[in-house]
Amino acid sequence: MNRTLIKNLAASADGPVSVSGWVETVRDQKKVQFVVLRDESGAVQLVHPRIFNEDGTPAADAVADEISSLSQGTFLTVTGTLKHDERVKLGGVEIKVEALEIAARAIAETPIADDSAVDKRMDWRFLDLRVPRNALIFRVQTTFEHAMRTYWIDNDFIELHTPKLMASASESKAELFELGYFETKAYLAQSPQFFKQMAQPAGFGKIFEIGPAFRADPSFTSRHATEFTSVDAEISWIDSHEDVMRMHEELLVAGLTAVKEKHGDQIRELFGVEVTVPTMPFPRIPLAEAKRIVAERGYEVPRADDDMDPEGERRISAYAKEEFGHEFVFLTDYSSSIRPFYHMRHADDAGLTNSYDLIFNGVEISTGAQREHRVDVLESQARDKGIDPEELDFYLDFFRYGVPSHGGFGMGLSRVLMLLLGLPNLREATYLFRGPTRLTP
Repeated sequence: MNRTLIKNLAASADGPVSVSGWVETVRDQKKVQFVVLRDESGAVQLVHPRIFNEDGTPAADAVADEISSLSQGTFLTVTGTLKHDERVKLGGVEIKVEALEIAARAIAETPIADDSAVDKRMDWRFLDLRVPRNALIFRVQTTFEHAMRTYWIDNDFIELHTPKLMASASESKAELFELGYFETKAYLAQSPQFFKQMAQPAGFGKIFEIGPAFRADPSFTSRHATEFTSVDAEISWIDSHEDVMRMHEELLVAGLTAVKEKHGDQIRELFGVEVTVPTMPFPRIPLAEAKRIVAERGYEVPRADDDMDPEGERRISAYAKEEFGHEFVFLTDYSSSIRPFYHMRHADDAGLTNSYDLIFNGVEISTGAQREHRVDVLESQARDKGIDPEELDFYLDFFRYGVPSHGGFGMGLSRVLMLLLGLPNLREATYLFRGPTRLTP
């Protein structure tokens, strides 16, 4: 008999059925046994009335003995009879068990519980992910990614898969993982920055990538990881970073619309969060103005450089919610002193760049910019940052044979999920988290 997913039982007719999954709970009562069986789509109640002799003593009953031996987490296949019964709280259906086939028994004592500390749960992530709430995170991720890809493909973008082994840094050398590579050494890519820019002189026009990135950053905050999934896009023929921001917000609206339509009710039930599809355009606030606003609200950003700090981001996000009713805010026009050499500077003020950070519910999720495409200006800006242009020769070649104006962004996927679902840290929103002290499982 073919397997039926539990979510499809409600629409199935009463009669013979086969389901497969893992044991969530067993109630082994004197006259009847109940098992809650869960699969990837939902949970169903199994029922088995015990068999008794005429004198009231228990009769030989192999199914009852098997159910009595079940431990939480055991994977099995059940064949039996499906019956619709509105009195059954779990989905209004139950299955009367006729036979069990054990796929793999579980050790009776599980190493984690619902209230285990997050690091302990990460040690046993495969068990932690059996919890419906945690599994939903990755269904939401799938829907979100699919909606973004649909937006890009509908708008004639090309998907790329750039290399993750690099001969030189794409960002800061201080955040590189170095490894031996035959007779030389290589670095794990911090971002696909150089390679997605290479697609512009190649004439691709518009490209995107969803792939891994690596940062050798010994941070132990709730929002950092040493390996993460980066969502990147790059487009040609732009006039300013405003064109990138417009594409970015359209992309997020498409993704969040799909998540709300498919998972909104479950997210509300399991996370207590109402998914909001943002209106366009998102608020835009120049960084200098944002700093002035938070200062007027009683917070001076305590940094020696020109950047915003996490508390400042939280406060400007609170302002955006109060003033605009918006969970997103673009902070624009960052100082060239804190931006990479390849960000284009303002035509009338070289101290500012055509760039932005996107803040979502108080946390930065993305950096975007118009890129500098004039090779002589790129070389000059590299020197300003203390970089020898000869070290960038392969990159600068991209700009020596013709290139359109272009720009793009990089966005952390797990950060978006963390903030969307109100999770306390990035580890919850990552399938298998990697940080300074975690390389397993």
